[in-house]
Amino acid sequence: QLQLVESGGGLEQPGRSLTLSCVASGFTLRMFGIGWFRQGPGKEREGVSCIASAGLSDTYIDSVKGRFTISRDDAKNTVYLQMNNLEPEDTGTYYCARRRATGVYNEHRFCASDPGMYDVWGQGTQVTVSS
Repeated sequence: QLQLVESGGGLEQPGRSLTLSCVASGFTLRMFGIGWFRQGPGKEREGVSCIASAGLSDTYIDSVKGRFTISRDDAKNTVYLQMNNLEPEDTGTYYCARRRATGVYNEHRFCASDPGMYDVWGQGTQVTVSS
């Protein structure tokens, strides 16, 4: 069974840090790009960060650049999102997702911003930033 499981969310004060983990099972993680998405209250789901297979590249939305760092440990089947200097606007449910294979050679190894380009999703972990 293809599965992604997120953990590490919680309630944190502004300026503090959290590290999210995304553990994969049922497929070979190292073959795929993995994205982190979030959905805040009353907001649409947005891509936060993505890391390509073998860490060939990573991407971030402007609002988290310099604060968030994505990384992967394929030996542990895990992708991480280190979130520093948290802001209230970071509040939301965070999901990790696997890049969809579309038939274009090796496309699933790389990142995409469109959530529709991802086919396996975790159940999400809640992050709340509040004083």
